[in-house]
Amino acid sequence: MKRRTLAIAAVTAVTLALAAPPASATPTARPATAAPAVAALAAPDVSVSNVQAHLAQFQSIATSNGGNRRAGSAGYTASVAYVKSKLQAAGYTVTEQTCTTCTYRGNNVIAEWPQGPADDVVMFGAHLDGVAAGPGINDNGSGSSVLLENALVLAQQNPTMTKRVRFAWWNGEEQGLQGSKFYVNSLTTAQKGYIKGYYNFDMVASTNGGYFINRVTSSTAAPLKAYWDSLGLSPEENTEGQGRSDDYSFQQAGIPTSGYAMGASARKTSSQASKWGGTANAAYDPCYHSSCDTTSNINATGLNRSADGVAYAIWDLAVGGGTPTNDFSVAVSPTAGGVVRGGSTTATVSTATTSGSAQTVALSASGAPSGVSVSFSPSSVTSGGSSTMTVSASSSAALGTFTLTVTGTGSATRTASYTVTVTGTGSCTGGQVVGNGGFESGTSPWTATTGVITNSSSQPARTGSYKAWLNGNGSTSTDTLSQSVTVPAGCSSYTLAFYLHIDTTERTTTVAYDKLVVQVGSTTLATYSNLNKATGYTLRSFDVGAYAGQTVTLKFTGTEDASLQTSFVIDDVTLQAS
Repeated sequence: MKRRTLAIAAVTAVTLALAAPPASATPTARPATAAPAVAALAAPDVSVSNVQAHLAQFQSIATSNGGNRRAGSAGYTASVAYVKSKLQAAGYTVTEQTCTTCTYRGNNVIAEWPQGPADDVVMFGAHLDGVAAGPGINDNGSGSSVLLENALVLAQQNPTMTKRVRFAWWNGEEQGLQGSKFYVNSLTTAQKGYIKGYYNFDMVASTNGGYFINRVTSSTAAPLKAYWDSLGLSPEENTEGQGRSDDYSFQQAGIPTSGYAMGASARKTSSQASKWGGTANAAYDPCYHSSCDTTSNINATGLNRSADGVAYAIWDLAVGGGTPTNDFSVAVSPTAGGVVRGGSTTATVSTATTSGSAQTVALSASGAPSGVSVSFSPSSVTSGGSSTMTVSASSSAALGTFTLTVTGTGSATRTASYTVTVTGTGSCTGGQVVGNGGFESGTSPWTATTGVITNSSSQPARTGSYKAWLNGNGSTSTDTLSQSVTVPAGCSSYTLAFYLHIDTTERTTTVAYDKLVVQVGSTTLATYSNLNKATGYTLRSFDVGAYAGQTVTLKFTGTEDASLQTSFVIDDVTLQAS
């Protein structure tokens, strides 16, 4: 949530995301005074454990990128990539919108579930950025994670839609709601009219929080209030958050708004502490905009109630009615592993009840190559339980990388994928080990700065339509492109190769202002600069036999100074072992 820097007096100011649920003490809930609406009874129970898993990923991203996820930082870029990859895998139409007017140029993530009438939209948003002081887990990893898991559950359930549902994760909220303003201003009058309601979620797990709703008495807020009322929570107006989060951008455009919040730096009153639990005269979130805003700064009860309230609203507003069916999900962790001939490896298969009641799920696997067997202990679980999957390879098992399909069979059939690499003891498996080296199959398995993998015609690809284009901004910037690769053992040659085109407007013939560093693991293989400019692509190749039998990161890092662009364009990356 953005700090208030100006007094906002407009009566119409949007109420937003700053209030918190009870402190670590379990909130005191009144007896339920209202039953949930019929439509919401069909809404799935969103797993708070899954929401917390997303929070753990945001914490890890911050830890790996200077301790924060501030807009314009590597931590924010990695957060965008994480959210986008999850949504694309679930079947969403995902757009990255670059906010060119933001203080820190970065991307909004817009994801639309491609069902329901396109001119009748309900929209759910949360800001993805944090502040420089800390990892930003409650503010606003909480809202971002709640929306991400709800989006994934909607895709998994795939119900009949009466409205179009659109999700958004905003850049630059902490600098003045900049990403959401940019998005709203980009819409035509007709497109604004299609959005029947915008719901914002900012700080929905404050440790000493309360239960607050933006414009709590409005018709737009009705489904959010109905769910919290059904829990006896008696939510209040989010006065602290008025005009301070992204719903304000939509309200200013005449779009009806609401949202959940659990509080920021304002203090809980005695009556609120009596009603919800927690500590009176203490901040709703004592770690607001601080380094202690970590995964330890989360009220799991409030997080769960917020996640389920969002699901209630989605089903109430946009999903056809009906009796809930029993359903479940299947996941494998880790999603990939290696096994040597004669050996075995294990992974955990987890299940969860996504709607209705728990059920028995029988587990099986397909796609194993010759000589590879897969077993489960236990072979069936009650949804919500887990099993250990063991992948074993015989002494003559087929070598290479294979995708196993793990199937759970109950009232429905649900699947998950697991990639296994079978290697020999000293024998060369050979082949190309870089995935998607021509960049024609999306971004996976590459990790890249947003926009680096592109089909822009401004810098043509060597082959196909896509390539990796680092820098070329004409301003201070750092772009990265990396992939983890497993180099097989036992081969006689190992060649890393890629085609590189360097285009620059630098005029010097002596000073390397802009640079591209190529690394394998911690070793720098080569450094190129504006001094290496050339027409067309040049093949670059290296012997990487020193990494045989290791899993290492192949990384390209481009840096550019404050003026005169240099573009480092990479295509057709291979690592051949033979």
